[in-house]
Amino acid sequence: IMDDEETVRGVVASMLEFLGYEVEQARDGQEAIDIYASRLRTDAPVDVVIMDLTIPGGMGGAKAVREVLALHPAAKVIVSSGYSEDPIMAGYRQYGFCGAIAKPYQLRELERAIRDVLCGSG
Repeated sequence: IMDDEETVRGVVASMLEFLGYEVEQARDGQEAIDIYASRLRTDAPVDVVIMDLTIPGGMGGAKAVREVLALHPAAKVIVSSGYSEDPIMAGYRQYGFCGAIAKPYQLRELERAIRDVLCGSG
């Protein structure tokens, strides 16, 4: 999970752990890229990345997704934002994302977004 707000990262990480996922947390796009790259070279690569669209003072999801896709074109990346009317949220696929989820979201919405991306619906 990549989000600049520590509280959001913590809550989403707890939700994901409840759903049975192992979670890595990143404060910005560069940290998410670094984690993704390091895990890509292991026997436990990252299955899904959830990226906040806007990171004040840092790399947000729109740029970071391009970097992740350059590392691994088949990467599964979900964009997350509190700005549901943002054009990237509406047309997320044309920006390289596999799915989108508007904040705040509930556990079942998060579970569905991940399942859709992992099972090919996203």
